[in-house]
Amino acid sequence: MVPASAPAVVNEYEHERVPDRALKGPRSFWGLYAGEHTAGTEFMLGPLFIAWGASAVDVILGLLLGNILAVLTWRYLTAPIATDLRLTLYCKLEKICGRRLVTLYNLANGVLFCFLAGAMVTVSATAVGVPFPEVRMPTFSDRLPTGFAWCVVVIALGALQTFVAVRGYAVVARVSQLAAPWMFLIFVACGLVTLPKLASLNPVDIWTGVALDGRPRIGFAGIVLFAWLCNAAMHLGMSDLSILRYARRPAYGWAAGAGMFLGHYVAWICASLLFALELQRHGAAASNAPGPMVFSAVGWAGLACVVMAGWTTANPTIYRAGLAFQGVLPKLSRTAGTVIAGTLATIAGLFPAFAMQLLEFVGIYGTVLAPVGAIIAVDHWLARRVGVTPDWAERTGATFNPAALLAWLLPVAVFFWLYRTHGIFPSYLTVPVWLACGALYVVFSRTLLRRPSAP
Repeated sequence: MVPASAPAVVNEYEHERVPDRALKGPRSFWGLYAGEHTAGTEFMLGPLFIAWGASAVDVILGLLLGNILAVLTWRYLTAPIATDLRLTLYCKLEKICGRRLVTLYNLANGVLFCFLAGAMVTVSATAVGVPFPEVRMPTFSDRLPTGFAWCVVVIALGALQTFVAVRGYAVVARVSQLAAPWMFLIFVACGLVTLPKLASLNPVDIWTGVALDGRPRIGFAGIVLFAWLCNAAMHLGMSDLSILRYARRPAYGWAAGAGMFLGHYVAWICASLLFALELQRHGAAASNAPGPMVFSAVGWAGLACVVMAGWTTANPTIYRAGLAFQGVLPKLSRTAGTVIAGTLATIAGLFPAFAMQLLEFVGIYGTVLAPVGAIIAVDHWLARRVGVTPDWAERTGATFNPAALLAWLLPVAVFFWLYRTHGIFPSYLTVPVWLACGALYVVFSRTLLRRPSAP
């Protein structure tokens, strides 16, 4: 008999289809996406649009078009595959690519997700540190921890966020449902309170089209592509198979719209206004740390919002990273994998560089991880039509798929060469790399892979 005090075992169906009895209703997904994407990244990205010289047209129309494209991608690409398969990304990849190759991908996936979660721990820490003068807030130029007090705050927050992620998908989704509505209201309040304090209400004076400190300018195309592809790893890259496998119908993919238009539209614009006010008050000495910016606008409620905003992004990201690490070490429990992910995220959170360079970082990690989603899309929808064996590794008993490795790494290698030598904005290359990966997988599968034996 299990003692009454023993913790309940949370079954996340990491290596099997999600059964019908475990499927979730639409509220779980609307709340999760609203909470995850009306979140900590928004406080960082809004100011970066001003710093990178976006114009008013770039921001208002570019974000609108880019977010529409993102929602359509979730609804018509990711959600149908998720509800057909009801498998995690990592389980499906193992069927296609084999155990050894998936281990490499899972490691890259998990580590990059930890860096993203770490940026959100940084965001929350800027709010917790406001009442304590000894906590020095990071700025655009900071890369390393700003002091001992900063480290203490980050470690405490990282531990708490990891504890919630360990509890499993249901608890992660529940936290997002509870936090999302009032977080959005705080973002709107920040915008409404800030507007009367600005010297000019003319959008041209807010988003001037002039980059700060010699940064390269991001224009309309850059804003559209960034808004569409900042979550490329989740939709094009199929990471959200792990979330949407619980959806009863593909139509639940529309839930991504809650995050895109509450968070990646309204909240980004409101966060831009906060930074515009800081620039008006302090000029070159303006801080883009979310905690101080929000506290000066709406006080303690704003600080609570910043803490929860970082929290509701870090939780599902740590959850995904834990699944990835479990894919690297199958005997590792999901709980242990999540603890490892949370520990790495907390360490990354000590270093403000990930949060302060978020525009480039999310473009890089999306372009590195998203192409593998093209392999899944080809396998699921096109394989038999183009002469490719579906679930090749599972059908042949192979542990390594060389076609998948070459199709993934070659376009990514070209991306890094272009990024490093020509300084091309990472989001410009995400879709070309994704398409190239899918096309190369077809070519290499037909030329390099042996056919499975007839039954």
